Amino acid sequence: MHGEIEEGAVIYDKTSGKSRGYGFITYKHMESAQSALRAPSKLIDGRMAVCNLACEGLSGASTTPDLAQRKLYIGGLSPDVTSEILLNFFGRHGEIEEGSVAYDKDTNESRGFGFVTYKTVEAAKKAIDDPQKILGGRTIIVKLADTHKGKPVQTQLPAAAVVPVALPMAPSYPQPGKAHPTAAPAGYTYPQTIASYPASSYPSPPAAPAPYPTQPLIPYAPLAAKKDPQGMPPTTPMGMGGYPYYIGKQ
Repeated sequence: MHGEIEEGAVIYDKTSGKSRGYGFITYKHMESAQSALRAPSKLIDGRMAVCNLACEGLSGASTTPDLAQRKLYIGGLSPDVTSEILLNFFGRHGEIEEGSVAYDKDTNESRGFGFVTYKTVEAAKKAIDDPQKILGGRTIIVKLADTHKGKPVQTQLPAAAVVPVALPMAPSYPQPGKAHPTAAPAGYTYPQTIASYPASSYPSPPAAPAPYPTQPLIPYAPLAAKKDPQGMPPTTPMGMGGYPYYIGKQ
């Protein structure tokens, strides 16, 4: 649509034979390339793609310093949400540079998330602050793409801004394998001599007096124990009516 094409191809993986997600187009005239670059966002087969000069590669307009503030991660998507629905939903906040739903390479099914890159930081902030985040019957997650995995962006200081500061080290034991260019560490010899305590410093406690005086033993007269009679009783036991009661032999 921008002019006559000299050559073009989609790049495929040599092992799997699947598309690697990018390609190249060479126009016959420079004017055609300039016309295509005026609208870098292209909706191709349901996905929003972006184009730039091949000599720029990944260092072109798609990797500007504010890209981290313009690219959003969209999570919690319904399987029915396509790239067109996603782009139409977020297009109300501003012009979109690129964006699509992430699909599984093997099954070609939605993975439940996607990405949207706005052309301005203001449009991205509007999308994040928008309270209406229901798409496809689900409440979606909208946040910056660089922080959607919980990894905060770390700001690195230039080397000139870092000034080394010498920290005072307390004397310690020498460690094997480590040299100590500074003063010799203060060591300790073992066993250490310990001063003995004088015997008079801690006298023994006095013995406690007996609470009661000792009493002499009082003798008692022995008592004779009465033994039970053994064998037959000396008199014949009497039964009822005055008749004698006989005990049979056992």
